Amino acid sequence: MAGTRSLLLLPGDGIGPEVMRQVRRYIDWMARKRGIEFTVEEGLVGGAAIDAQGVPLTDATLEKAKAADAVLFGAVGGPKWDGLGFDMRPEAGLLRLRKELDLFANLRPAKVFDALVDASSLKPDIVRGLDVMIVRELTGGIYFGEPRGIEDLGNGQRRGVNTQVYTTAEIHRVARIAFELARKRGNKVCSVEKGNVMESGLLWRQEVTALHRAEYGDVELSHMLADACSMQLVRNPGQFDVIVTDNLFGDMLSDEAAMLTGSIGMLPSASLGAPDADGKRRALYEPVHGSAPDIAGRDMANPIAMLLSLGMALRWSFDLHTEADMLEQAVQNVLRTGMRTSDIMQPGMARCSTSVMADTILRELDKLAA
Repeated sequence: MAGTRSLLLLPGDGIGPEVMRQVRRYIDWMARKRGIEFTVEEGLVGGAAIDAQGVPLTDATLEKAKAADAVLFGAVGGPKWDGLGFDMRPEAGLLRLRKELDLFANLRPAKVFDALVDASSLKPDIVRGLDVMIVRELTGGIYFGEPRGIEDLGNGQRRGVNTQVYTTAEIHRVARIAFELARKRGNKVCSVEKGNVMESGLLWRQEVTALHRAEYGDVELSHMLADACSMQLVRNPGQFDVIVTDNLFGDMLSDEAAMLTGSIGMLPSASLGAPDADGKRRALYEPVHGSAPDIAGRDMANPIAMLLSLGMALRWSFDLHTEADMLEQAVQNVLRTGMRTSDIMQPGMARCSTSVMADTILRELDKLAA
């Protein structure tokens, strides 16, 4: 397969280009040390694309994303573009990518590294060993439902409208991914909605239950209301294995779960489409953190989430499980030595920059590859 693996890198804004540079270094390392090569292209997205090309995502970049085996995405946004209309803001580039690539399932792992147990805002005995996967439906629900908009009612009054809507097919395809994941993990799925007050939530519960009964009876299924799940994530997060939920609740719950780990700078994510006739899925991988414009250009950002996002790509898009395992082990080993970027700094540890953290991880990979 050497030379046939294709990646599109979209660094974006803020710290995106800084952390993506570390991905480039790891790609070069794999070619040198493992004989694994990628055809790599790079494009503009978000504010960078607005400044250079007038839109947050050009049609040409979108076509490159469709042609690539996987897309690696940095981060978008910043105060410079806050005054733009909704369709022209940097975030519209990411939303368009998700929609046009039909990336309907967002996988957000919340895993606590042993060396960072004390970095969590919760007590160590609550988060130690935590490993939760949140599967969020990504292309339906209230973020995309119609009608939507702001209308003038006259007499100084306005009304904002968004529509929460789901179909059986949309629910089944994301729930199917959650059940398949659970079979490879702890074999438990918790489906989350607000079926007590929302018809779309009631449909969600009914359809997940029907799919479970028809195809996944070997997996333990439970149901929980979204507000109760939010509480349980901070009360007893270890009870969860895989959580599957809609776009809106998944957005909020995955950010909450991320903070259980101590820093969103540590967490990757994957957005997956349906497999084609050859079993290949379109996929986009990105760190959970945002563009962090306050530290952009200062060599302070944590590159681990971006590197682990590439690790997810190795696993899901390229079937390179050994290399993904090596990368995760290298990160674990480096954290055990006490190296910390500012976002995960703890007393008695060694503060380091973006580039130094990546240097140290690459040296650790050298040891593992020897």
